[in-house]
Formats: sequence, structure tokens, C-alpha cells
Amino acid sequence: MASDRDYYELLGVPRGATDAEVKKRFRSLARELHPDVSEDPDAEERFKEVVEAYEVLSNPERRELYDRFGHAGLRSQGFTPTSFDFGTLGDLFSAFFGDDLFGVGGRPRGAARGADVAAEVVIDLVDSARGVEREVPIRVAVTCDVCRGSGAEPGTEPVRCPTCGGAGRLQQVSNTVFGQFVRTQACGRCGGTGSVVEHPCTTCGGDGRVVEERTLSVEIPPGIHDGQRIRLGGEGHAGEPGGVAGDLYVLVRVRPDPRFVREGHDLISQVDLTITQAALGAKVTVPTIDGDVELEFEPGTQPGDVRVIKGAGMPVLQGRGRGDHRLLLNVVVPRRLTEEQRRLLGEFDRSTDEETYRRDDEGFFDKLKSAFR
Repeated sequence: MASDRDYYELLGVPRGATDAEVKKRFRSLARELHPDVSEDPDAEERFKEVVEAYEVLSNPERRELYDRFGHAGLRSQGFTPTSFDFGTLGDLFSAFFGDDLFGVGGRPRGAARGADVAAEVVIDLVDSARGVEREVPIRVAVTCDVCRGSGAEPGTEPVRCPTCGGAGRLQQVSNTVFGQFVRTQACGRCGGTGSVVEHPCTTCGGDGRVVEERTLSVEIPPGIHDGQRIRLGGEGHAGEPGGVAGDLYVLVRVRPDPRFVREGHDLISQVDLTITQAALGAKVTVPTIDGDVELEFEPGTQPGDVRVIKGAGMPVLQGRGRGDHRLLLNVVVPRRLTEEQRRLLGEFDRSTDEETYRRDDEGFFDKLKSAFR
């Protein structure tokens, strides 16, 4: 016996549950726990327990034996759970109910959806701030204009597959001690479509699709981040006749801008001031994402000071407003001095006192951290 747990508990039905209730509950759990669907690590083991419980409770004789004597009664009669590979959910439901998730057994499968296409576009940070339109070249399979996707030469038509009789699937029946087990798989000759092309189209070779070079115009919205993708529905490879086309996914790469560092919706840049500009105050032209602006810095500007330009950062993607632009002030110390410059600086130094260099309450590292908040 694979499981000694209560079968009613495993299926989540009361002991007086009808056959219809047992069947309905089993269908629900099978869809939830089948290894092809569930990602839970213990899904396969739970799935086997549920199948075992259904084998017992769906059979009137075994169910009566279990209700009276439990697992011991089943063992005494030699019951062991069926051991085989259930395959797909469709195969499982065909084994027990004669149908599957897609309808009654023997019905052809639906036309396959076309595959997705991936492309990449590279833009500048300024473009990501303003939004931009780019032409993206792609190679994509499109429906053949000559055969209109049927794959058959004009004047001819696909015929019913002689192997599966147009069902699109083949069934293999095996006998077990508990009855017949039916395993269903796609027909290898027609690929599950139910029809074959005897006279292939000379343009597409019978595939119904041809590869074409295309250039699509893609609108890149303001505020997009490096590495984000844009989806264009229905612009991927064409599907099989009757199937929808796949999608196009455009990966957007944003080139780094040496002037700015992006932090979320904010931009951070550095402004260099000479020691005289910092001490005496100055008007300095600084670059922003919207262009150069002239800013005035007060006398006594300190290295590490942070100047914030509200609303001058990156736009909020698919939202409202913009981030801020934070300017981190840096004071440039001269490296090469003439003798006269050294003398003048020496005189200045001798004329200073504690009041000249009195610090503000906020230190350098506090200012630095505030630039990245």
C-alpha cells in the first residue's frame, strides 16, 4: 500500500460523498498536483496518493471493503495501487474518464500558437528620460501568401490523416487487473493537426509559413530602466492555421551616461568648484538631463554639500511626476602653484582663525549619505 492515510481525507470528501462528488474532487486535485503543473517539491508524491485514493473510492467493491476494514481489508484482498506513468493530465483523465482537459477523447487538438520573438535596442539615458521611437529589425515567420497558411499547393487541400483518422491523436490501450488503461499521444505523422499535406506548397515547402525580414517601429516610454522589456502582442512568429501569432519582446539597454548616476527615479551628478569659487561663491553652468542650467553657489560652499533640483530627475515609468536631480559638491584643490601663489596662500593662512573654518552641524559623511537617500 503506497499510503496509509485516510483516502477520504486525501481527497477532501466526506465518507458519504457520492460518486460524482468523488470524481469532481479528484479532477480538481489532479489538475492542481500533477507534476506537469505544480512546482511544489512534494507534488508528485501527493499526486500519487490522490490517484491511489481515487482508485479505491471510485470502485464500489473496493470502497465498501475499505469502509468496513480500512487498509487492512484492501491488503487482505491483494489490492495494490496501479503502477504506471500517467503521462500528461489528458492521458490521466482518458485513463479514468475517457476524456481529457480539452474535451471528449478523439477530438483534434487546437492549432498551436506561434513562438515569441526577441529583439534588442540600445538607447541613451537622455532618450530614456524623454521617450523615443526606434526602428527594430527582426526575422519572423509569417503566413504564406500563396497557400494562405494551409501548406498545400494552390488548387489542392490537406487531407485527413490516414494514421489517426483525423483525430490528431493515437490511443494505446493496455489491460491491467483493474481494467483498461488508455494512453493518448499526438499523432507522429500529422503532428496532432489531424490532416496531412500530400502536395506541399512550393513557396513555403508545406509549412504554411515563410521567414521574412521586417522592421517594426517601437515606442520606448519615458522613464524606462536598463534591462526592461517591451511586449508587442501578435508581432511574433505566425501560428499554425487557426492559431494566434506569438509576441515580440524588445529588450531595452540604456547606455551609461558619464555625467549622471541613476538611482531609481533620481539622478546624481558631481559639480566641481575651485577653492576660490567655493569660498567666495560663484555662478556655475551644470548639465542636467534637460540641458545645461546656470546655478549660483553661496560663499562658503563645502565639499560634500548636496544641492537638490526638484523634479529634474527621471520620469516615473507609466506614472506621474519625476524624480529629483541631486548635485554633490566637490571642491578642487590646486596641485601646481607658482611661488607667488604659495606666498599669497601662506599670508591667507596666517590671517585665519577658528572662526574662519568653523564647521556646520552636518558633517561631510552626513552630507554624502543624504545625496543617496
